[in-house]
Amino acid sequence: MLRVGLTGGIGAGKSTVAARLAERGAVLIDADKLAREVVEPGTKGLAALVEAFGADILTADGALDRPALAAKAFSDEDSRQRLNGITHPLISARTAELMAAAAPDAIVVHDVPLLVEGGYSAGYHLVLVVDAPVEVRVKRLTEVRGMPETDARARIAAQATEEQRRAAADVWLDNSGTPDVVLAEVDRLWADRLVPFEANVRLRRPRPPMSPKLVPYNEEWPAQAARALARIRAATGEGALRADHIGSTSVPGRPAKDIVDLQVVVSTLDDADAFADALSDAGFPRAEGDWADDPQDGSAAPWPKRFHFGGDPGRPVNLHVRSTQTPAWRLALLFAEWLRQNPDERDAYAAVKRELAGAHAADGTVEAYADEKQDWVNAAFHRAEAWAAGTGWTP
Repeated sequence: MLRVGLTGGIGAGKSTVAARLAERGAVLIDADKLAREVVEPGTKGLAALVEAFGADILTADGALDRPALAAKAFSDEDSRQRLNGITHPLISARTAELMAAAAPDAIVVHDVPLLVEGGYSAGYHLVLVVDAPVEVRVKRLTEVRGMPETDARARIAAQATEEQRRAAADVWLDNSGTPDVVLAEVDRLWADRLVPFEANVRLRRPRPPMSPKLVPYNEEWPAQAARALARIRAATGEGALRADHIGSTSVPGRPAKDIVDLQVVVSTLDDADAFADALSDAGFPRAEGDWADDPQDGSAAPWPKRFHFGGDPGRPVNLHVRSTQTPAWRLALLFAEWLRQNPDERDAYAAVKRELAGAHAADGTVEAYADEKQDWVNAAFHRAEAWAAGTGWTP
C-alpha cells in the first residue's frame, strides 16, 4: 500500500486534485469528512462534546450546531485542547480503520488540510501540496464560496506559510491556472510516479541499474534528503543511533549523480535486520545479497553493511545502514564534511568524477565508474583524516 498525504491552503483547489486521483483509482480518505462523521447524531463523539461543552451546542433536531460549538471551543486555549482531545482520537481511529480496509496494492490518498501544521508528513510515502497565489485563492473564496474578503485573508494567514509547505512537499502542484492544466499534471504523476512507487514498495523492487550521469548541484537536494530522513527515523525508531545525508549531494555546489545518499548508523547489523521490513514498508526496499564497504584500515576483511533503495522513482535514494562495529560510518561522515570544508579538494574530486562519468556513460551500471574513482577516494581518506586530526573534527 502506498500512503499519499494531500494538502494545500484554503482556496488552492485541493478538492480538484483529490477528485482526479480518486478517478484514477486512489482510495480517498477525506479528513474533513471524517471530522463531520465522528460527531453526527447518535455518535460517541457528539455525546462527548455535549458533556464537555453543554447541550446548547445542539440544534433543535439534535445535530451539532457548529457555530455554537466554535464560540465555546475557540474561546480559549484550554477549550480548544478539550475539543481536540475529543475529536482527534476519533478521527485517527476511523482513518486507521479505512487504511486497514484498503487493498494491499492500493494507493491511499489522505486529504488533510492541516497536514503541514500538524507535522504529519513523515507518516506518508509522499506528500502532495496543491497551491495557488494568495490573490487567486482570495478570489475563489469570495466569488465561489461567498466568503467576506477579510475572513478569506484571515483564514489564509492562519494557515501554514508557503515556505513551510514547500519544505514538506515532495510534489508541488500549481493550481493557479485553468483546471485542465493541473489535471494533466496529476495524470502524469499517477502514471509515472505513484503507480510504480506503490509496486516498488509492495514487491520490494529495487531501482534498475543506470549509467553514471552527473548533474549540476540541485538546491532541492538537502530538503529532499531531510524529508526522506524523517520517514527513515520514524520507521527505525530507537534502533537507529543516527541518520544523515551523506555523499556528493550533501556537498553544496558540487555536481553529482542525481541520487541522494543517506546513512543510518546502528550498534550492530542485527538492529538493521530488525527494522528492515519497517524500512521497506516506509518506501525504502531492502536490497538482496551481501553488501560491504572496502576496508580502509589495511585489513583484508570487508566491512559488512545493509543496503536499501528508495522506492520513489521521482527521487532516487541510496540508503546505507552501517554499524559502529566498523569505521565505515564515521568515514562516510568525515569524507562529506571534509569536502564541504575544503573547496580545492571538492573541485578536484568533481573533476575526477566528470572524467570517469564521461568514460563510463554507456556502461548501463555505475560499477566500473565507482571502482575506478575508489583509488582517488582511498588516498583522499588519508588527507581527510589529517584534516580531522588538525581541526579536532568528530562526528
